[in-house]
Amino acid sequence: MADEVAEEFETADAGASKTVPIQAGAVRKGGHIVIKGRPCKVIDISTSKTGKHGHAKCKFVALDIFTGDKKEDMQPSSHNMDAPVVDKKEYQVLMVDDEGFVTLMDEDGNQREDLKLPHGTDDLEKLAKDLKDQADAGEADISVTVVSAMGTDMIMSMKVLNS
Repeated sequence: MADEVAEEFETADAGASKTVPIQAGAVRKGGHIVIKGRPCKVIDISTSKTGKHGHAKCKFVALDIFTGDKKEDMQPSSHNMDAPVVDKKEYQVLMVDDEGFVTLMDEDGNQREDLKLPHGTDDLEKLAKDLKDQADAGEADISVTVVSAMGTDMIMSMKVLNS
């Protein structure tokens, strides 16, 4: 008889892809694409006429959704490129610890403690300061929006629910 080998699985996700293919000519302003391995939001598209090789080219100008860095890419309009799967979820803030980790709770009561205060741009630094100040005051309920794309999660906005 053959020896049976038990398979071990390290992760328990559903196997969903972090990106989906999209034709370059179908990308619209405000849509999301992957440029140089980073999820970006398109802010400008320009399309050139067909050249001697027969393909119109699309030039994309986009901002990294987590760092705000400006990125550019050029693709033939008939070719496929990757679009990140971007997910937004609302959480209630329970507390912010001294190291900058935020304790969050979703609407089902599940907690997560793996996110730090946002950083990287002036707007995110201001958001982090406001969030920490509101949480330390403890006078109001705070709701935050967490954006997830390509394995990265970041707090991108906050709302004070009552004061």
